[in-house]
Amino acid sequence: MLKQKAAAQKPPKHLRAATSDWWKEVVGEFDLDSHHIRLLTKACKAFDRSEQAREALVRHGLTFEDRFGAPHARPECAIERDSRLAFARLVREIGLDVSPPSDSRPNSLRANRT
Repeated sequence: MLKQKAAAQKPPKHLRAATSDWWKEVVGEFDLDSHHIRLLTKACKAFDRSEQAREALVRHGLTFEDRFGAPHARPECAIERDSRLAFARLVREIGLDVSPPSDSRPNSLRANRT
């Protein structure tokens, strides 16, 4: 499989600063194949989307009332939930829940171990 050099990789410009820093940290720590980098990027986008929805919920509240006065969950509730689940699944798919880094070589992903 095609390996991409961590030094040549830059996070997408549309990611938030903290998410971009996490992206760089993961790419620098792990020996990622190109498809893992794509999954990592999707995970970062999902995380940012979940944060956007959370911030909207802080501003607008969890519910709104329809024209009859009945309370309903704001659409951002579902967006936050779905984005958190997508993030968790993508991180699991990449295999980032590995043992602590070793001093001798870059971390390998659980899926790459033989």
